[in-house]
Amino acid sequence: MANNTVKTTVRKESFINRMGGQKFIVLLVAIALFLVFCAASPGYRKTTTFITILDYSYYIILMGIGVTFPLITAGVDLSIGTGMVCYALVGGWLIRFHEWPTGAAMIVCILFGMVIGLLNGFLVAIMELPPFLATLCTSMITRGIGSVIVGGFGIPWPTAGADNAWYRNLFKLSNGSTIIPIGLLWMILIVIIMSFVLNHTKVGRYTIAIGSNKEATRLSGVNVRFYHILAYVICGFFAGLAAVSYAAVVPTVQPGTGAGFELEAIGGAIIGGVSMSGGIGSVTGTLAGVFVIVLLKTGLPFIGLTANWQQIITGLVLIGAVLIDIIKTKREQIK
Repeated sequence: MANNTVKTTVRKESFINRMGGQKFIVLLVAIALFLVFCAASPGYRKTTTFITILDYSYYIILMGIGVTFPLITAGVDLSIGTGMVCYALVGGWLIRFHEWPTGAAMIVCILFGMVIGLLNGFLVAIMELPPFLATLCTSMITRGIGSVIVGGFGIPWPTAGADNAWYRNLFKLSNGSTIIPIGLLWMILIVIIMSFVLNHTKVGRYTIAIGSNKEATRLSGVNVRFYHILAYVICGFFAGLAAVSYAAVVPTVQPGTGAGFELEAIGGAIIGGVSMSGGIGSVTGTLAGVFVIVLLKTGLPFIGLTANWQQIITGLVLIGAVLIDIIKTKREQIK
């Protein structure tokens, strides 16, 4: 009976299917941006630039995939940016000062992220705090924890060539002068897996159902609190993964940073079609949206625009995406 009622609750599925058009448009926009920047700047056409773009996209992609789930429940997670840096600091601290194996430190990053995700889920689903407020508080908590643990000093993870730097090969393989961005293959695989989870498992169906109509989903017999919490745990899991990829591309993880990264991930998800009102979204759309954000962030400096202009243009793009979401939602309500 629960499954039948949930299927009734998620009547917006046809609307979600129609999101394929938006994802296609976002993908075209990403391709157009890439071609424009390539035409405008010879430096942007270099292979090294392309590798750098991918390096700095992985952690945004991972955070974007994770935050897609709370967003679909009509929530949000503002702790993933500072949280990611906090987990990376803790992992680096364990490696450097306690001689932990890199693999064990990576697992700690992921588990730490899941614990914070669990805390966020508890505050939102059980304590019924507004998601914005709850995750803003945990954002400040993680930022403080990272700074306290490392004493305010930056922490580098093992550098390339070190015995325990094998984790860097998960994202980039070097064969002489040739660099293989293997991380892109991992991102594609993760997107495929999480798309399946969102569209073809109870976890995904109930996540969408909660965002579509939480009360109807509860009355259908679904343990709404459990699946609501699980959405935030999934988000925390990916923030932990993002911490590993972040540590692999920055020379030193600095405490007190990370604020703003979550906006890039959330912005990418919204551009990719995730509705702020909940119940609608896709992982593939998030991937396309994140690439738009990353291309703007990395491409605008090549055409001579400063960081201030980057923020202005990115903000305008996000405003456009939110307005489109509002218009689509109103049209669907009229139908």
